[in-house]
Amino acid sequence: MYGVCGCCGALRPRYKRLVDNIFPEDPEDGLVKTNMEKLTFYALSAPEKLDRIGAYLSEKLIRDVSRHRYGYVCIAMEALDQLLMACHCQSINLFVESFLKMVAKLLESEKPDLQILGTNSFVKFANIEEDTPSYHRSYDFFVSRFSEMCHSSHDDLDIRTKIRMSGIKGLQGVVRKTVNDELQANIWDPQHMDKIVPSLLYNLQHTEEAESRSPSPLQTTEKEKESPAELSERCLRELLGRAAYGNIKNAIKPVMIHLDNHSLWEPKTFAVRCFKIIMYSIQPQHSHLVIQQLLGHLDANSKSAATVRAGIVEVLSEAAVIAASGSVGPTVLEVFNTLLRQLRLSIDYALTGSYDCAISGGTKIIKEHEERMFQEAVIKTTGSFASTLPTYQRSEVMLFIMSKVPLPSLHHPLDTGRAGENRNRLTQIMLLKSLLQVSTGFQCSNMLTALPSSFLDRLLSATLMEDSEIRLFVLQILISFIDRHGNKHKFQTISTIGDISILKLKVDKCSRQDTVFMKKNSQQLYRHMYLACKEETNGRAHYEALYCLLALTSIELANEEVVVDLIRLVLAMQEVALVNEDNLPLYSRCALYALGAAYLNLISQLTTVPAFCQHIHEVIEMRQKEAPYLLPEGVFAEKPRLSRNLDRLGPEILFRQSKISEVLGGSGYNSDRLSTPYVPQLTDEDRLSKRKSIGETISLQVEVESRNSPEKEERAPAEEITYETLKKAIVDSVAVEEQERERRRQVVEKFQKAPFEEIAAHCGARATLLQSKLNQIFEITIRPPPSPSGTITAAYGQPQSHSIPVYEMKFPDLCVY
Repeated sequence: MYGVCGCCGALRPRYKRLVDNIFPEDPEDGLVKTNMEKLTFYALSAPEKLDRIGAYLSEKLIRDVSRHRYGYVCIAMEALDQLLMACHCQSINLFVESFLKMVAKLLESEKPDLQILGTNSFVKFANIEEDTPSYHRSYDFFVSRFSEMCHSSHDDLDIRTKIRMSGIKGLQGVVRKTVNDELQANIWDPQHMDKIVPSLLYNLQHTEEAESRSPSPLQTTEKEKESPAELSERCLRELLGRAAYGNIKNAIKPVMIHLDNHSLWEPKTFAVRCFKIIMYSIQPQHSHLVIQQLLGHLDANSKSAATVRAGIVEVLSEAAVIAASGSVGPTVLEVFNTLLRQLRLSIDYALTGSYDCAISGGTKIIKEHEERMFQEAVIKTTGSFASTLPTYQRSEVMLFIMSKVPLPSLHHPLDTGRAGENRNRLTQIMLLKSLLQVSTGFQCSNMLTALPSSFLDRLLSATLMEDSEIRLFVLQILISFIDRHGNKHKFQTISTIGDISILKLKVDKCSRQDTVFMKKNSQQLYRHMYLACKEETNGRAHYEALYCLLALTSIELANEEVVVDLIRLVLAMQEVALVNEDNLPLYSRCALYALGAAYLNLISQLTTVPAFCQHIHEVIEMRQKEAPYLLPEGVFAEKPRLSRNLDRLGPEILFRQSKISEVLGGSGYNSDRLSTPYVPQLTDEDRLSKRKSIGETISLQVEVESRNSPEKEERAPAEEITYETLKKAIVDSVAVEEQERERRRQVVEKFQKAPFEEIAAHCGARATLLQSKLNQIFEITIRPPPSPSGTITAAYGQPQSHSIPVYEMKFPDLCVY
């Protein structure tokens, strides 16, 4: 080796002689350590020679590689590593250039051992903190080469594993070297992220399909450390943990593209695992950026297969749970708007059966069961997002979802036609399901602010719809709102329990806010419960939901006035079953009797009035002997026990309003109110429900007409307001209200039961009266101006006084717009 120099060897530069001396005659002897120490001391003493030492070592290594003298190659790399670790001077940049050139030469080799050797040297270099930055150094080649090594397909499994491991370590070294140095090449550029992230995911997916084991890397055994999947996960966590706010998008986008290209959304196991790693690794304040990226990707794939969209939504659901309070970020409603928009699109796809597919250039047939699976995934995800929100934001979300539900309204007409009705029904069901998910676990101290009237009005109006499934959802949503102490599961089945203490109910005193809420909304709530119980299509689930709603209202929101009204409401339900004006099925009538028995048994034990409890228990015992088909144990069983003799029931098996009023009145309850039968207030919702009879609709119109008729146009003079007047108004307000309800009930009954000829005659008389008034008005308005004498002669020759100007005339109320 040294014979070439001959006698002139001593004339060569000293650094070359020192470099030559570290190589033994036999490469198997390894690096000559004593000579290596001399070379290191020389490099530290004369740092200006370091770049020349590096260039000379590089020259020797390239020559040895080309001559396949791999032993000397290993010695040269070992020497380079030692010099690199020992020297930290300002002139090291030129030495690093020579070092990287040699590493690149090794990585270009086809020999796996040389590739691994070069990678190990680069990893050592990556762990060195340089004192001076380099403005012109580029790592593009190393990113590309290490990414290629991560996808190695060598025939030998062990060699393939080693090459992939080296590629992952190399990428990890590039990230460590560049990620924290702004003067280095920007590793977060899409051109680099599009290579690094897919390479890591490629190795991560070649492992057993299992969820990520921990939110942070655990200490692993040596065997696990040798796994490319484990190393890829550790590298990916490190990469994402270093990502700043502006780099999240560039790091997440390649993940979604990789999942698209390899069809990994559909099994969704690997996709969920990837995003668990992402959500646990990034900084918590950046979580909402990942959610926004996923939502945008969902919109971009709105015409993809339902299984793909369902996978994206499932990942969204898992990510929201991990991110907790920071998952939604500042755009709360935008998240739910995107989910609801996808829900509507899915409903349209399921109804039409196809959609335009730009990729295939034709029409893609849609499987209805896949769309149903996607819809359920969206509903679940909506609930996952809502569970991370504070109470005030969840209330806003519920208002937002309810505003999207298509309901019969004067201002928002529904789609017409059979297709439109199907679309409306599916949209109503899916949105109410979403609302039920959001309302689950909802707790608030002030229901008046959390559930404003605009929300309750729309929600309760859905109880008047024909579809029994929709009505059941509304009842379940109301139960979720009212149940703030977790009592609803204790009322899932209807029964007459002898001692309710075994239920271990959590009962708190009704707060002032709850009292105000019930004062404002109680009558509306009672009315919709009353109308809901009269539906012919009600099933067992509906009556169980009604019982649960009544029970929870008694526990959560009840004061003495509410208790009285609830008892009156349940007695009115018993009257509905007894009179049967609506021709209810036999099961519905028995169910109403059983519902009343179960609730009165519960409320009697809650009020703890002995006489009241005794009356209720006497009736229940009598029913157990003579009419078990009127108790919940007989009606709400797998095989209901029904009887057709409901029209001949004795008074001893019915709950009597007079008796209840008497026993509760003696304990301080309002006996006058208790003795008054409950009559619901009718509103415009009945005319929009599409279910009410024509007689009811006409009765409402005639009632309005009678109140505004010309016969009452002469108003009484204003009464002087005194203390006695106000006192009298307060005392008589309840009685006046009940009289008004009774008058309305009589009007409704008249138009329901009266013969058609009588109704026609009544309406004809009203029309004749109105026409005569109109004729008088027209006669006055078209009269000629008065004569100079001050009078005019009518057609019958009788003098009349001066005509009254039009603006001074009194018109009937119905004629004034």
